[in-house]
Amino acid sequence: MISGLRLMWMLVMFDLPVTEDVDRRRATKFRKFLLDEGFNMSQFSVYLRFCGTRERVKSYKRKIEANVPPNGNVSILCFTDKQYGKIINFSNRQRSNPPKKSQQYVLFDLE
Repeated sequence: MISGLRLMWMLVMFDLPVTEDVDRRRATKFRKFLLDEGFNMSQFSVYLRFCGTRERVKSYKRKIEANVPPNGNVSILCFTDKQYGKIINFSNRQRSNPPKKSQQYVLFDLE
């Protein structure tokens, strides 16, 4: 059995300028890149992905670094599956727990 302390998630947060046409295109290209890499939009500028292993986290970090637009800010946060399980979400003032399994997690069915 694989421990929830070894399975990893990655959160990418960004604040990119969109006032000029060229900046808007770059921001859109970066969002599409994240979606193509299997990230899911959690909020407009916050994308989340189950990575599995620390090696895959390193691989995604390199890919993201190679695709960061020249302007704005991008931050990457990595955390374990066990930590992800403690996330508290609110939607319309109603508290909701994170899903028991992500869509990617279901593919592996590691439980």
